[in-house]
Amino acid sequence: MNKIPFIPETAPFTPEQRLWLNGYLAGFYSDAGVADPSAAGSAAASAPPKPLVVLFGSQTGTAEGLAKKTAREAEKRGFAPKLVDLAKYETVDLTREPNVLVITSTYGDGDPPDNAQAFWNFLQSETAPALPNLNYSVLALGDTNYSAFCQFGKNCDERLEKLGAKRVHPRIDCDVDYEAPAKTWTEGVFAALTSAESASAGGATATSEVSTATAASEEPQGWSKKNPFPARLLANRLLNGVGSGKEVRHYEISLAGSGLSYEVGDALGVLPLNCTALVSDILTELGCDGEEAVHTPDGAETSLRLALAQHYDVTRPTAELLKAAASRGAAGGELAGLLDPARKDDLKKWLWGREVIDVIGGLAQPLAASELMPLLKKLQPRLYSISSSPKAHPEEVHLTVAAVRYDTFGRGRKGVCSTFLADRCTDTTPVPVFVQTSHGFRLPADGNVPVIMCGPGTGIAPFRAFLEERRATGARGGNWLFFGDQKRSTDFLYQEQLEAWVADGHLGRLDLAFSRDQEAKVYVQNRMLENAHELWSWLESGAHFYVCGDASRMAKDVDAALHQVAETSGGLSKEAAVEYIQKLKSEKRYQRDVY
Repeated sequence: MNKIPFIPETAPFTPEQRLWLNGYLAGFYSDAGVADPSAAGSAAASAPPKPLVVLFGSQTGTAEGLAKKTAREAEKRGFAPKLVDLAKYETVDLTREPNVLVITSTYGDGDPPDNAQAFWNFLQSETAPALPNLNYSVLALGDTNYSAFCQFGKNCDERLEKLGAKRVHPRIDCDVDYEAPAKTWTEGVFAALTSAESASAGGATATSEVSTATAASEEPQGWSKKNPFPARLLANRLLNGVGSGKEVRHYEISLAGSGLSYEVGDALGVLPLNCTALVSDILTELGCDGEEAVHTPDGAETSLRLALAQHYDVTRPTAELLKAAASRGAAGGELAGLLDPARKDDLKKWLWGREVIDVIGGLAQPLAASELMPLLKKLQPRLYSISSSPKAHPEEVHLTVAAVRYDTFGRGRKGVCSTFLADRCTDTTPVPVFVQTSHGFRLPADGNVPVIMCGPGTGIAPFRAFLEERRATGARGGNWLFFGDQKRSTDFLYQEQLEAWVADGHLGRLDLAFSRDQEAKVYVQNRMLENAHELWSWLESGAHFYVCGDASRMAKDVDAALHQVAETSGGLSKEAAVEYIQKLKSEKRYQRDVY
């Protein structure tokens, strides 16, 4: 039996380089039918590694991180994994691959992540090939707070099946607390692929040397999402002027002694505590004093008060809570009718501005604390785009966060984490944090490359970091920033710093759009179109284009404006403009950090 060369873990390569080399060698020797010279004259000590492609679609980096972990696990189990960003799907011939795993998130209202759009267009096209020889499985990442939960993963799963591929393991849809179901999927997938390989080999049995405890034993040590660092708050400064309708704050947090590091473009995870007043109101609604013994989502015993304050999401009602409340006559019987799938839009409108306390209040048959806890979700960390460069602020990380406060149904509402930072953190209160790497939001490696940044409101955060980084590294490429908000007099975030950069030439262009300073509202996309000719010139000279901020409106409007620039100033047809923008994305020259 010919043996395919296999790069061991002890080789002087990074994990990603080793995965690529093993995938390349597996494909090369399989295609060429060339035997490993070192195997000549001796029997193969083990079976050759089995080809496996791990495709990932990722918006924030979570799916990419899971894909890399899955590829490392595959390598240990006797596979030759090839890790492929879906933006580069054309480097893989699915008709010739025996095994493919797809790990993808969903963006917006059921859409593909930015790096997966071209792949999805190809998969849906009439020219998509039949795949009768392909074994596959899908791991979908999402958030049950969105109606199109894991929809893109579901779409990929169904489309691959329609093209004739064989689903060797059922798709698993992961909520925000994805670690456990992802591990279950990984174990099931490798068992299924090993079984399929054995069957195709005439019943030969392959033995895995990796136990089901492998994933747990490989969890990274140190500070992480599961074990956040108790950081110290150094500064909490209001950025808006008197009379603003907004409350945006600048935070400076010390990472001294943590060993945590980050790059510009990354996000900081913050694990908040719930509002103490809200917790007290929920206890009153339940008729409890808070000392009742309950369990945390991880199974540890604690008091009801601490569980509600530290471990459970006590704002967003879950689907399970809504069903339980409907069966007990919630909302005068109205809620039961709203749970009909055909009325999901009506339910969404009803839920706006309502929280857990509104759902459990006034039930004909009140819920006991022991009944309520299983109906709540685990309190999750919030991710914020980092607004500082570590080169400019060693052992510090800065955030730019809008505090969410509003009134509905006779109650004051507060953003869980934004008001945790604004109201309940002091220089003596630990701020539990971890770094979330963002693989798809990075400055160009070459500092001579120009960058165009579009970040209205708190979307300015990563671009403040970008500009600090480019100043610290001496990058010579041009910097162009589009910023906007409501009023220049009260909402010009980081005005002094930005204007100083303009004055000294570091920020070559600063185009501002304050929507409420004139009768006709002006937004950043309007400024883009006003400067379409120069914007196109920058893109044609190799500039990278970045967007950060609201996904539902702003990011879509900016994207439409970018297409219009390609048509009007670039002279492209509508179809050619779409291809041009898609090429920018695939080349990672158009990157978005949207939420």
